[in-house]
Amino acid sequence: MARSRVPRDPAGPEAWSGRLFNGPVFMNSSTLIGIGVALAMLAAAIFGSAPSAVAFINLPGLGIVLGGTIAALFIGYPISEIRRIPQLLRTVFRNERVDSQRDIDELVTLAHSWAGADVHNVERELQKVSNPFLRTGVQLIIDNTPEEQIVELLQWRIARMRAREQAEAQMFRTMASFAPAFGMLATLIGLVNLMTVLGSQGMDVIGKQMGIALIATFYGILLANLICKPIAIKLERRTEQRLVLMNMVLQGISMMCERRGPAMVRETLNSFMQHVEDEIREQPASRGGKGTRGGSAARATPSVSAAATAPRAEAATTSGARRASSPPPASAAAAFDAALRNRASSRS
Repeated sequence: MARSRVPRDPAGPEAWSGRLFNGPVFMNSSTLIGIGVALAMLAAAIFGSAPSAVAFINLPGLGIVLGGTIAALFIGYPISEIRRIPQLLRTVFRNERVDSQRDIDELVTLAHSWAGADVHNVERELQKVSNPFLRTGVQLIIDNTPEEQIVELLQWRIARMRAREQAEAQMFRTMASFAPAFGMLATLIGLVNLMTVLGSQGMDVIGKQMGIALIATFYGILLANLICKPIAIKLERRTEQRLVLMNMVLQGISMMCERRGPAMVRETLNSFMQHVEDEIREQPASRGGKGTRGGSAARATPSVSAAATAPRAEAATTSGARRASSPPPASAAAAFDAALRNRASSRS
C-alpha cells in the first residue's frame, strides 16, 4: 500500500538548528540588562573620573583595534562562516523559548497511534508537527527504517549541529583573543609617536600622547570581554539547550520504534527536560506549568487516556525501577546512553 510522504524541508538540514525552538520569540531580557549595566558602568567611570570625556576618544586607535580584528577574522575564517555573524548577533538579542512540552505532547500522540498500528493517523498527526528533526525521525519510522539506522542518522545530525554551532561560538572567542592584541599594537604605535615629541614638546603634549596610546588597549580589552566573550558564552548555552531538546526527541523516536505505550513515553521524556527532580515531594511550579498548556495538553489527553490502566502501571513500575537502579545522567548524551543500556538489558 502506497503511503504519502511528508514533504522534505526545502531549507535542508542546515536550517534545522534554527527552527528547533518552536516557542514564541521575544527580546532576550538578560542581554538587554547586561547592555544597560555596561553602559551605566562606562558612563559612571568616564564622566565621574575623567576631567573630560573627550579623553576617551581615540579614533585611530579604535580603527586599529576594529580593523585589525576584522582583518584577522577574514584571514582565519572562510567568508561563508563570516556571513553568519549578523544572524548570530540577532540570535543573542532574541529570547528563543524551548517549547519542549509541545514536542513531548506530539511524541505521545504519535506514539499512541503507532502503538495501535494506526499508520494513517500517524501520517495525519505528522503534518501538524512543527519540529523538523522530530518530523524526519517519525517519517523514517513510517518508512519501516530499522531502528539502528534511524538512531545512527539522527545522532550524526546532532553531532553535525553541535560541531557547527561550537565553531560559530569559537569564532567569537577568537575575536576576543585578537582584540587585546591589536589594542596593544595601537598602544605601541602611540608610544612610538610619543617618543618623537618627547624632547621637543612640553609635558601637556606628552601627557596627551600617552593617554591616546593607552586608550587603544582599553578599546581592545573592552571589545574582548564585554562583547565577544559574552556572545560566545550565550551561543554555547543556546547549543546546550538544543542538544538536550534533540536528544529528548531522539529518545522518543527510539521508543516509538519499540512501540512503547504513551504513558511510558511521556514519563521518560519528561525526565529529560526536568531540571530538578524530586520523587518524594510534589513540584507545585511544574504542575502549574503543565496546567497552563491548554491546547497541546488537551490535544495529547485523549491519546493518553486511550491507553489501558495496566500499561500505565507497568510503565510507572518500569520507570521507577530504572530510576532506582541507575544514577541520574550528568548530561543529555549520558542520559541517552543510559537509556540505550536500559533498553538493551530489558530486551535480554
